Amino acid sequence: MITAVRAALLAAGIWLGWYGIAALLELARPDLISVALWFAAGILVHDAVFAPLCAAAGVGARRVLPAAWWAPVACGAVCTVTLVLVALPVLRRGGAIPDNPSSLDRDYPLGLGIALAVVWALVLTALLLRRARKPAGVDR
Repeated sequence: MITAVRAALLAAGIWLGWYGIAALLELARPDLISVALWFAAGILVHDAVFAPLCAAAGVGARRVLPAAWWAPVACGAVCTVTLVLVALPVLRRGGAIPDNPSSLDRDYPLGLGIALAVVWALVLTALLLRRARKPAGVDR
């Protein structure tokens, strides 16, 4: 069963890779150069800025937080960063068109705030459930 699932995932991955390469090859030369530059810049920003900041935050959190909190807080932090990065394009409403009410028609900052509140409420719930299940006299 697992082998069949792996084979299906491999086939889907190869097909998606082929589709992506075919779509890229249809682009004009200036667009291909732009794609390559954005791709390279994304990798460089991740490796030179984002990854070291995440590593430093993780080391700092491990020194400050109790061991039982590490996993839930790390999960909440990953969800927070992901939500903020996904929401960045619409938070400043830069693409809104005044005479088109269907363009950016929601209060995205409020939606982001609610999503982050739900994430951290779940982190708190996980911490409370972990504490409630901990046997008496055991310190994690």
